[in-house]
Amino acid sequence: MKLYEYFKEYGITINDSSLIYQAFIHTSYINENKHLDLADNERLELLGDAVLQLWTADFLYRQEPKISEGDMTLLRAQLVNEKVLAEFSRKMNLGQFLKLGVGEEKNGGYQRNSILADTFEAVIGALYLDQGFEAISKICEIVIKEKFETIDKENLMDFKTKLQEFVQSDSRKTVQYHIISTSGPANQPVFEAIVKLDELILGKGKGTSKKRAEQQAAKDALNKLVK
Repeated sequence: MKLYEYFKEYGITINDSSLIYQAFIHTSYINENKHLDLADNERLELLGDAVLQLWTADFLYRQEPKISEGDMTLLRAQLVNEKVLAEFSRKMNLGQFLKLGVGEEKNGGYQRNSILADTFEAVIGALYLDQGFEAISKICEIVIKEKFETIDKENLMDFKTKLQEFVQSDSRKTVQYHIISTSGPANQPVFEAIVKLDELILGKGKGTSKKRAEQQAAKDALNKLVK
């Protein structure tokens, strides 16, 4: 399949095909084909990285309920790191268009996370130059939004740490967690936890593990305390 046909599947019509082709040219290919008048994808990769950071930050900013700055930072790191970007490349089968040097190819370059992640960034950079954010969104709305839905946000956003920091901003006391009940079948238990400060119950929560129940209790406590 030709590149312009490939992107049509995403509703994207390429204007400058040479720019898109450049996104797939690895430095190793240039080093072994110096007689060709080609440029590698490193500059596009740098641009694509910046565009992805901005698109993802904008996406997280618009989420409801609103996400705090700290959690936005944590989530963005989960969505645009090398491993995840390589995952996006594999999902989109971008490796089929890569141009690698013979040595890099023999060393498994087509499956290397760093190369696949760089390629995804370069493609984003090229599409941005070719058509702006509209084309970027047609891809990011698929891969990044889908990944966002799979992230365990409750564990990522450490409510227990936030609650302890909140309490210690006013005293030197430490909150305590207690599992007060367990229900459901043995293979799918549901735990109920409370979080206490001295003898005062600050919050309650349920979860499919003790850790998740405690996180939910801390979240409940924070929701009450910060009002």
